[in-house]
Amino acid sequence: MRNLKSSPRAAELERSVGSSQFALIFALFVLLFFALVANAQCVPNCLFYGGDFEPNHNDANLAPNENDQIVSGYPYGSATFQNFIIPTGHSWNVAGMFTNNLSDQHPTSAYYEIRSGVTEGDGGTPIIAGFGSIAAGTFTWTPTGRNLLHHYDEFTAHITGLNLVLPAGMYWEAVVPQATNEFGRSGNSNTFFRPNSVGMQISDQQYLDSPFFGADFTNADNIGAFPTFSSGVDGIDTPEPSSFILLVSGVLGIAGMLGRKLVG
Repeated sequence: MRNLKSSPRAAELERSVGSSQFALIFALFVLLFFALVANAQCVPNCLFYGGDFEPNHNDANLAPNENDQIVSGYPYGSATFQNFIIPTGHSWNVAGMFTNNLSDQHPTSAYYEIRSGVTEGDGGTPIIAGFGSIAAGTFTWTPTGRNLLHHYDEFTAHITGLNLVLPAGMYWEAVVPQATNEFGRSGNSNTFFRPNSVGMQISDQQYLDSPFFGADFTNADNIGAFPTFSSGVDGIDTPEPSSFILLVSGVLGIAGMLGRKLVG
């Protein structure tokens, strides 16, 4: 019987299979690399976003998220808290956070917080809190182009310059515009079908804290239809080493299986 292994055709086939295996493994690593980069670099580096405000929804509305001459207090008259979830096996380096607000104000600063363990009537544990300002370059107030009944325009109140590492778990965030000399109003936009949303959250687990309105971390649904707020977090998602190794091992395993099928 003819020895196929020693024939030129067999040698060529072996080289072809070897090249195919290499190309397959290389392609898988490229896909893995770009998947991780895309996860870390989604515009604008968003790790979580509740979704766009939907002006035409029957329950389109705003929940008071402000500190001004009408709804005042320290550090805010009213704050909305949106939850977000960092998946198991990941940690986030939070660089910024934001809320989309329907407003007729012109704030020059904002107060921000991230908390864990929030429940009805209990604010849980504050993790980070502070103020950002236009003057310091750590706060921006940018129109989104959306509005509510042509009365309130929507603006993004964005805090930047943070450097906070959060492990896996559930958290709540708030960014409250500060317009202490104005008599206008401001409220965090709600969202229902969550267009353009990013990441994970639990609907109907958002909270309102307002000494002015007598709300002590009450579920936002108690004052209206607020399953989710148009709020977000940006930064870099960092898979934990064990998760990364497991992912790479899985890729290598798939590559090996496919390679054996090619040889067979």
